[in-house]
Amino acid sequence: MHDIKYIRENPAAFDAGLARRGLSSMSGDLVALDAHLRAVTTAKQEGETTRNAASKAIGAAKAKKDEAEAQRLMGAVEIAKKQIDEQGKREAELAQQLQTMLSQIPNIPADDTPDGPDESANVELRKVGELPRFDFTPKSHVDLGEAMGLMDFESAAKLSGARFVALKGPLARLERAIAAFMLDLHTTEFGYTEIAPPLLVKDHVMFGTGQLPKFVDDQFTAARTVSRQELLLQALDKFDDEFEARAARGPVKPSLVMADILETAPTREDFWLIPTSEVPMTNMVREQILDETGLPLRMTADTPCFRAEAGAAGRDTRGMIRLHQFRKVELVSITTPEQSAAEHERMTACAEEVLKRLGLAYRVVALCTGDMGFSAKKTYDIEVWLPSQDKYREISSCSNCGDFQARRMNARFRPAGEKQTRFVHTLNGSGLAVGRCMVAILENYQTADGMIRVPDALRSYMGGVEFIGA
Repeated sequence: MHDIKYIRENPAAFDAGLARRGLSSMSGDLVALDAHLRAVTTAKQEGETTRNAASKAIGAAKAKKDEAEAQRLMGAVEIAKKQIDEQGKREAELAQQLQTMLSQIPNIPADDTPDGPDESANVELRKVGELPRFDFTPKSHVDLGEAMGLMDFESAAKLSGARFVALKGPLARLERAIAAFMLDLHTTEFGYTEIAPPLLVKDHVMFGTGQLPKFVDDQFTAARTVSRQELLLQALDKFDDEFEARAARGPVKPSLVMADILETAPTREDFWLIPTSEVPMTNMVREQILDETGLPLRMTADTPCFRAEAGAAGRDTRGMIRLHQFRKVELVSITTPEQSAAEHERMTACAEEVLKRLGLAYRVVALCTGDMGFSAKKTYDIEVWLPSQDKYREISSCSNCGDFQARRMNARFRPAGEKQTRFVHTLNGSGLAVGRCMVAILENYQTADGMIRVPDALRSYMGGVEFIGA
C-alpha cells in the first residue's frame, strides 16, 4: 500500500516509479481524489463544530428563557446533523474509493532493481556449483518417478483433477526428508523460529500481504456453513451489549433484539487457502507496535501451499514444476528500514546454503521491474539446474517488500528512545520450494539404470538409505 501523503508531495517521483513497472501515471487521479476526500472531511468537521456550538447555546438560551432563540438553535442543530450525516457517508465512500485505488497499485521498485519489460531483462549475478555430467541421456523427474511407480499423477487426477500428484514410499519420505533438512538448517544454524501457522486465513490477511484484491483469481477458497447452535451462541454473546445500547434509546423487547441479531448473523464462514506461509507468518505482526530491540524477527515454516495458477495456463502442465498443491519451506523477516537491505542479502544466502549442501548447481538473478512480484521492491530469484530441460529453473524468490505490506497490515515499530512509530519492513523468500528441490535431486542424482542416489546431507533423514529405486 502506498502513502498518499508521499504521492501528494512527490507526484513526479511516484509516477516515475510506476513507469519503471510499465504503468501509466496515476498521481493526478489519486491526488484529486484525496483532495476531494479532505474537502469533505473538512466540511464534516465544520458541521460538527457548528452543531456543538449550537447545542451549547441552546442551554444558555433556555436559561434566559428565550424560547424563540432556543427553537432557532435546535433547528440549526437538526440541519447540521443532516449535513454531517451526508458528509460522513460521502467521506466513507471517497475513502473507500481511494483505498481501492491504492490497494491495486504495485510496489515502487528499489533504485537498484534492473529495468526491463520481462524475464529477458533479468540480470544474472552469479553461478554456483558445477553442472553434472552424464554418460547417458538424463531423464526427466516425471519419467524417473513414474518408472519407479512412486510418482502417481493418474490417481491424483482421479481424486482432485489436473496438477496434483500422489507420492509413494521412498519419494514420499524423500519429500519429508528435504523439508526436515531445510527446517533444521534454518532454525539451528540461521536463527529462524519455526512456526506452524494456520492454512486457512481471512480476507484481511490476504489483503495484508497483497494477494487481495488484485489476484483473487489465483487463489483457492474454502467455506463452511455455520450451524444453528453456533448462531445462537454467537447471538447470546452479543445480546447484552446490543440490548443495553437499544434500551438507552428507549423501551425495547428482548425478543426483538435477539431476532434482529439472528437475522443479520452470517450463516457462512469463508476462508482462503494459503498460497504460501508468507501470508500467515507476515500477518502475525499486523496491527502491532514492535520494540526495535526485538528486530529483526525471523520465522520459517513448512506448509502445503495452494495456488490456482490462473495466469499460468499451458505452462509446465507435465510433472511437479507447477502444481495446485505443493510443499514449501518459507522464510520471513520483519525488520527496520535500515536493516532490510542487509537482511535481504542474508535471507538469500540462507536459501542458497540449502542448495550448496545438497550439491546442486544454481544461479542467482536479480529480477527486473517487469518480472517482479506485486508487493516486492527488489527480488532475487535462485534457479536450480535441471538436466532434462538443460536450463536453470526457479526454486526460490527472495523479496524485500519495504514498508508496502506493513502499511496494509498497520505493522509498526518504535525506535529506541523515540515516541513516534515507524512502519516495519517485511521480507520473504522460499527456503526452498520442497517439490522443486526434489525434482532437482531426482534429475541431478539419477543413475544410468534409473535409480536415484540420495545426497549425503539427506541420508540421515532417510534412515541411511543411499539409493532410491534399488
